[in-house]
Amino acid sequence: MPATARPTAPESPTSGMLKEAGLTAAIAAVLALPLVGLYTVIRGTGLALETRFFEMFLALVLIFLGRLALVLNRRNMPRPALIGGGVVAVIGAVLINSGDVVADLNAFLRPLCLAVGPKAAVCGSLVPKPSLFLSVVCLAGGLIVALRAALVIWGAGPAIGGAAVQRVTPWLGAVLIALAVVLPLLPFADRRLLDIGILVLTYIMLGWGLNIVVGLAGLLDLGYVAFYAVGAYSFALIAVNFDLSFWVCLPLAGIFAAFSGLLLGYPVLRLRGDYLAIVTLGFGEMVRIILLNWYDFTNGPDGISGIPRPTFFGLPFARRPPEGIESFHEFFGMTYTPIHRILFLYYVILVLALLINGFALRIRRLPLGRAWEALREDEIACRSLGINPTNTKLSAFAIGAMFGGFGGAFFATRQGFISPESFTFIESAIILSIVVLGGMGSQIGVVIAAILLIGVPEGFRGLQEYRMLAFGAAMVLIMAWRPRGLLAHREPTIRLADRVEAPP
Repeated sequence: MPATARPTAPESPTSGMLKEAGLTAAIAAVLALPLVGLYTVIRGTGLALETRFFEMFLALVLIFLGRLALVLNRRNMPRPALIGGGVVAVIGAVLINSGDVVADLNAFLRPLCLAVGPKAAVCGSLVPKPSLFLSVVCLAGGLIVALRAALVIWGAGPAIGGAAVQRVTPWLGAVLIALAVVLPLLPFADRRLLDIGILVLTYIMLGWGLNIVVGLAGLLDLGYVAFYAVGAYSFALIAVNFDLSFWVCLPLAGIFAAFSGLLLGYPVLRLRGDYLAIVTLGFGEMVRIILLNWYDFTNGPDGISGIPRPTFFGLPFARRPPEGIESFHEFFGMTYTPIHRILFLYYVILVLALLINGFALRIRRLPLGRAWEALREDEIACRSLGINPTNTKLSAFAIGAMFGGFGGAFFATRQGFISPESFTFIESAIILSIVVLGGMGSQIGVVIAAILLIGVPEGFRGLQEYRMLAFGAAMVLIMAWRPRGLLAHREPTIRLADRVEAPP
C-alpha cells in the first residue's frame, strides 16, 4: 500500500517572523562583509587589511531587529515596533554625543586602575569610544522604524499609501517651515549645521524650479544645470564688472536664465520623452564647454573670484569695512563674528525658497498651471481643448530656468568664487533625483527628498567611506519603498462639482 504523507504542523507566526528577520540579516552579512567588515589602512610598509567584525555584528543585530519591527507592522502589531524603534533612536542620539562622557569616565577610572595594577597601557581606555557609524545607524534606523509604526497606528496602514501620507502634508509643511526658521536659534546649531542647511535650501529651490518642467509640464530635462550656471555667471559678471549689489543682480540673473530657457525650449518644441532628454543633456554640456573655453569672457577654467557678498541694507559683514562705510556689527554695537554672515545667508535663501514655493503653488492653480498639467497628461487632448502647446512649453522652460538662475546667483554670492567645474552633469542628476524621489509635482516631496539626498550624506561626511554608501542606500530604499516617489499622490488643482439631480 502506498505510504501516506504525514501532515506537517503549521508554522507559528513567531517562527515565521524570526525566520524572515534572520534571512534578512544573513543576506546583509554577505553584503556587509567586504563593505563594513574589512577596510584598508596605510602602514609604514604599505596598505594593510583591518577588520571590523564586532561593529559588523552589532549592525547585523540592528538589521535583524529592524526587519522584525517591520514584520510586526505588516501584521498589525505596531506598538512593540514603535517602542523598540524609539528606544534604539534614543540610544543612537546618546551615543553620538557621548565622546566627552566617555573621556571623562576614562579619566575618572584611570587612577583607580593604576592603583590596582602598575601597567598604565592596560588602563589607557577602559571604556571604548562608541563607533560613529553604529551611532548614526541606531539613530536613523530607529527613527524610520518608529515613524512607520506611528503611521500604522495612526491609520495609514502598513503600506503607507500616498493618500494616507497626503493627509499629514498640511501640518508637515508648517512644521518644516517653523523648524527652518528657528534652526539657527537652537542650542546645537553651529557653523557646520548652518552650512548644511544653506546647501539643502539651495537644492530645494532648484528642485522646485525643475519640478515645474518635469513634474507639472512633463518635460524631461537633463540639462537643468545649464540654467544654474547661467544664473551664477550672469550674477558674477554683472556684480564684478559693474559693481552692482546682490539685490540688483539677483533679478537680472533670473531674467538671463529665463531667456536661456526660451532659447532651449523653442528648438525642442516637437520633441518629447527620450529625445527631449538627450537634447537637454547636450544643452547642459554645451553651456559648460562654452564657460570653459571662452576665456576672455568667463575667465575659463580659472573661474571668477572676488564676487561681492550680500549686505544688510548696505551694511557689510566685514571686520574692517572700506573707509566711510559702517559694518553690520558696528551699527548694532556687537562684537564681530563670522557667524553673522552665515546667519544672514541662511535667512536669505530661506526667504527666497519660500517666495518661490508660494509663487509655484499660486501659479499651478491658475490657467497656466492647469495647462501644464494637461500637457503632461496628453498633448493631443491638450490641443483639442484649444491650449497652445508652444506657449505652454516655453512658459514652463522659462519659469523653471528663472528659478534655477536665482539658485545660481545665490550660489555665486555664497561661495565668492565660481568655475565651470561646479556645473557638471552630476548636478543635473542630483536635482532630477530630488524631484523624482520626492514625487513629481509634489512641493513637500521635494523638500523631504532634498533633506534625505543632500542633508543626510552631508551628515555622514564624518564617516568618510560610509558617506556615499549612505547616499546610495537612501536612494535604493526610497525607490524600493515608494517607486513613484515619496509623495506621488496629488490632489487635483481643480475639481468639477458633483452634478445635482433635479427634483422629480
